[in-house]
Amino acid sequence: MPPDTVASARESGTTRSPLPHPRRARISSLWRLRPYLRPYTTRLIVIWLAALAGVGIGIVIPLIGREVIDGPVASGDTGALLPLFLLALALGAGEALLVLLRRWMLGEAVLGVETSIRDDLYAHLQRLPMGFHGSWQSGQLLSRATTDLSAIRRFLGFGMLFLVLISVQIVTVTGLLLNMYWPLGLLVAASALPIALISLRFERGYVDASRRVQDQQGDLATLVEESAAGIRTIKAFGRGPYVGGVFGDAALKIYRTAMEKVGLSSRFFTFLEVVPNVTLAVVLLTGALAVGTGALTLGTMVAFTTLMLQLVWPISALGFILVMGQEAMTAADRVMEVLDTEPAIVGGTDAVERPRGHLRFEGVGFTFPGTDRPVLRDVWLDVRPGETVAVVGATGSGKTTLTSLVPRLYDVTEGRVTLDGHDVRDLSLTALRTMVATAFEEPTLFSMSVRENLTLGRHDATEEEMAAAVEIAQAGFVHDLPWGLETRIGEQGMSLSGGQRQRLALARAVLARPKVLVLDDTLSALDVETEALVEEALRRVLRDATGIVVAHRASTVLLADRVALLLDGTITHVGPHHELMATVPEYRELLSAALDEPLDEQEALL
Repeated sequence: MPPDTVASARESGTTRSPLPHPRRARISSLWRLRPYLRPYTTRLIVIWLAALAGVGIGIVIPLIGREVIDGPVASGDTGALLPLFLLALALGAGEALLVLLRRWMLGEAVLGVETSIRDDLYAHLQRLPMGFHGSWQSGQLLSRATTDLSAIRRFLGFGMLFLVLISVQIVTVTGLLLNMYWPLGLLVAASALPIALISLRFERGYVDASRRVQDQQGDLATLVEESAAGIRTIKAFGRGPYVGGVFGDAALKIYRTAMEKVGLSSRFFTFLEVVPNVTLAVVLLTGALAVGTGALTLGTMVAFTTLMLQLVWPISALGFILVMGQEAMTAADRVMEVLDTEPAIVGGTDAVERPRGHLRFEGVGFTFPGTDRPVLRDVWLDVRPGETVAVVGATGSGKTTLTSLVPRLYDVTEGRVTLDGHDVRDLSLTALRTMVATAFEEPTLFSMSVRENLTLGRHDATEEEMAAAVEIAQAGFVHDLPWGLETRIGEQGMSLSGGQRQRLALARAVLARPKVLVLDDTLSALDVETEALVEEALRRVLRDATGIVVAHRASTVLLADRVALLLDGTITHVGPHHELMATVPEYRELLSAALDEPLDEQEALL
């Protein structure tokens, strides 16, 4: 991957093992995937034995041909032809059955390996913290989970097997050729030297081009994904041609690198075709002369030529397999870059018995990795069970970061956050995130049904509980959708309005029945009338939960028992709204500026 991506990933709060020498790294990365083959050990043994037996049969059949020509044909003994014919027929049928067995058994094994790696990669991505996902392009991750794993599957299912079989076939056939007539055998063996030298040179250039293509495909996938997600913005600003130009430039970049690969491959494969054919021509000429002088029998010459022709395809295929192997090693390297990234946020083992939801921030500080300026510093806040605290601050003051520390989307860099006296870092992530539910200002909905989106936070919710959550969030519009709760809402919920997405995300958080409910400016997209209805319903929910509410509106502040003022990364004042309005000028100015309303109108609302 590009150096800047590696650097940013290391700054994301994750720990990555240092990469060894590039050549060794590629080989070792592919080798490290061998545990995925272990469940298929018996099947693979059968596959390899069948494949080797097939190669052996393919080598024996030309030798039978030699016996036919030098024996019954030369002596005119037609009666001896039938046994040799039946033997050749049986061997041919046996080879076909072995090929059928090999392919049938290999398909399940390699697809199973690919599925297992993909499952582990996806599960690992779920464990990695927000810092990792913020620094890695989604397209790069997508290409690793699709294109790269397909390259690994192709090599494990075809390339690795045939690399060994071809090597065995070349060595065995060359040995037989030397034994049949060593001058011609020596000529065939010598022709392998230039092929080996060119192969090594080809490998070095192809590996670099292959890696660049795979990285550029990841960048292009990111561009396509972002363009699809932001299609409304692109259309609204009429920037379709510009975005299309950016896409065209990225596609052209891949095209040029891919053509560089094509150029390398075409020259290499041309060479692989020329050398065997030139060698064959020389063998035919020299062999014919040897037959003419009696140094070689006709049957041996036919068998020699037939066996040598068996080397033409393996030598040509060797180039394809080398290409496949290099792509697989590069792909394995890219996959292991993700799997080797160790989660910076790891859950503990403690569980809270009978959780009450007592939340405390004790001297909390937070600094994003790679920066020197802290976002939060020395934050102290005590939120008692059943109490709701509104966090108010200027844009960029760290309100969202503060709320993200509760479910451990990020971890504090100083101090600690406790829940019922337990440091949240000592709790298992599953237990913590069962007790804490969050609804964000920018809600994330998935390309699934409304019901599935709702139950993401609690899969065992009943119909009555879902109906109650929908009512609290004033999300009754879901019943008017074409198929009600079973309606698929499309990627990112783009078929819904901003307010509808927020209400659905709020219903999801309420449905989880958390002990701590975090609302990160969740009502910002609602109209005044709907907001009032939602707030009235939320008051009932917040009586039974500890609430942290990021607020910009005076009406949202009304949900809270107390207000915490966040200034310059720290909480400077905590108290009831009316007290802060009366005694803290910064609070009055901030709330007034946020609402763009005269203070007397605010006070009238209150």
